[in-house]
Amino acid sequence: MSDLALGRAPRVREAGDARLLRAGLWLAAAVLGVGLVLPLGTLLLRAFKDMDGRFVGLANVVAYVTTPALLASAWNSLWTAAATTAVVVPIAFLYAYALTRSCIPWKGLFRAVMLLPVLAPSLLPALALIYLFGNQGLLKPLPGGASLYGPGGIVAAQVFTCFPHAAIILATALSTADARLYEAAEVLKAGRGRIFATVTLPGARYGLVSAAVVVFTLVVTDFGIPKVIGGQFPVLATDVYKQVVGLQDFGMGAVVGIVLLMPALAAFLLDRWAQRKASGTLSGRAVPYAPKPRAARDRPLLAFCLLVAAALVGLVGVAAWGSLIRFWPWNLSLTLDNYDFGRFDATGWDALGNSVRMAALAALCGTVLVFCIAWLLERGARGGHLPGLVRFVATLPLAVPGLVLGLAFILFFNHPRNPLGFLYGTLAILVLNSVVHFYTVAHLTAVTAIRQLDPEFEAVGASLRVPAWVTFGRVTVPICLPAILDIAVYIFVNAMTTVSAVIFLYGPDTKLASVAVVHMDEAGQVSAAAAMAVTILGVTLAVKVAHVALGGAVGRLTQGWRR
Repeated sequence: MSDLALGRAPRVREAGDARLLRAGLWLAAAVLGVGLVLPLGTLLLRAFKDMDGRFVGLANVVAYVTTPALLASAWNSLWTAAATTAVVVPIAFLYAYALTRSCIPWKGLFRAVMLLPVLAPSLLPALALIYLFGNQGLLKPLPGGASLYGPGGIVAAQVFTCFPHAAIILATALSTADARLYEAAEVLKAGRGRIFATVTLPGARYGLVSAAVVVFTLVVTDFGIPKVIGGQFPVLATDVYKQVVGLQDFGMGAVVGIVLLMPALAAFLLDRWAQRKASGTLSGRAVPYAPKPRAARDRPLLAFCLLVAAALVGLVGVAAWGSLIRFWPWNLSLTLDNYDFGRFDATGWDALGNSVRMAALAALCGTVLVFCIAWLLERGARGGHLPGLVRFVATLPLAVPGLVLGLAFILFFNHPRNPLGFLYGTLAILVLNSVVHFYTVAHLTAVTAIRQLDPEFEAVGASLRVPAWVTFGRVTVPICLPAILDIAVYIFVNAMTTVSAVIFLYGPDTKLASVAVVHMDEAGQVSAAAAMAVTILGVTLAVKVAHVALGGAVGRLTQGWRR
């Protein structure tokens, strides 16, 4: 009898698919190993060596804990992060509550305005605040005569930057309420305050924890805002920069980087706990909550949203206006000369071109890499420790600050025995760094999209003797195309706006626009720095608008079966 009649051909084909999928997982492990595990391992080892590369044991750690200035930086990072969290979370909660639990008008507009800080580099609010409250600001001084250049300025700018991240998380948490709980509370004659305290807040408690963790981590690990507006106020992120760039002490820089990693890792673990707890808070028989119009609630919330939106748009507007000032603050006439970047930075407009190319390549390569690895983990070969190991490494970048990752890349790719050393200073290393830095969120998005598909698709394909990669290309990719587009835009926008992860890695021909903003500000060219930041915002805003338009068309073409 033939092999086909004996059923051998399907078994051979399944075995071939299994080998291909297993090889894909090994390749994924190798990429993540080179891009994350080996650089972090090199960073850890470098903390035990002196400036000449000799092993010194715990000498660097002892020097760190016995240096009051370095310990003060750690404390400054922690308390400014806590203060920012205490300010941002209540504001974000009220804003998200208005979007999900009220009947205010213009919700779409408020959601769009909320995303402005995500599309802008973190240095933009710092520059806008300098125009308003700096030494030569329009509204100086700050209340009480405090200086903007220090913790007050850092917290104020971080509130702008972190607000949308907390608001998005809280809006998601508040949108999953069970209407039956509110109906039961009303039947029991509970007052509105009691319902809020006993139903609304407990239902959103894990969202509150996640929002607080995200804000705290963003502030502790951010480099751009403290660099521009921190003045002489030291924090961990700027200490890493000083140790590496200023003192060329990579050993101590590695120690500070590890210290910077600790609060981010602790926050990451706390957020994982909150997400696991939140996963079972809504039952399958829940009834979606639909708010009813109530003027006593809606009017104050509308006024609050208008105030917050005005503040967000206002800061962006101030930065845009400042970018057009001829000579701040003595000549306030408007000009486009500040956009002639060649007058202020040797790279000129090439910096923006480098950023666009890098972000586009990161979006293209990163999206392919992320989605393929997510598919291999969800639909690939089972058994063994490899899938679990790759899954763990895929979630690790979320806990690694950009500055730490950048320093790890320096130490790893600059090692004299590393055959990949030729990548340092090229666009390729910037692309790899950006993909790794923003990998986890993109990976979780891809996993969520793939898990929505019935595994029977692959089973049917196997029964029809269709190779797994054909089913992947003809079924999985088209159905998941909206999520793939979201991943690409997410990586592009973040790669355009990041500065902490790439500040150590650019070369003479690969300087990025976000790095140029930092250097222009260091040189006192505040208007030119604002112009470059506004230009970055213009690019990301245009990409986001195109994403919305293209996303609608893709949804109509590929998601008609859902309707």
